[in-house]
Amino acid sequence: MRRHLFPSDPRTVGKDPDYRFSLANERTFLSWIRTALALAAGGLAAVTILDDFTGEEFLGVGLLALSFLTAASAYRRWALNERAMRLDEPLPPSRLPMFMAIGVAVVAVTAAILLAVDAS
Repeated sequence: MRRHLFPSDPRTVGKDPDYRFSLANERTFLSWIRTALALAAGGLAAVTILDDFTGEEFLGVGLLALSFLTAASAYRRWALNERAMRLDEPLPPSRLPMFMAIGVAVVAVTAAILLAVDAS
């Protein structure tokens, strides 16, 4: 189970792919990490800055949870893609983009509802 969730270092299998593919995979990983950092910053800001806003803890913790899941999923995606490239296999499918779209949509709807409740 642990191996499935946290793949081992993919650089120990297969042969080195064209460096451009490895660098593109790394850039994608870093983009997901940057997104996770932005979500964490938003979550911390919601909790610390929105003191008089109804539901700020809920919104902040939701953003922090989404940040954690994005960062954890980013490593897994990077490792599985790197492994597939090294073994000359098709890239595995990823649910991370769908997960992020749903997560951000839920946060946006929650924020809108909390704003409407706070305004009344």
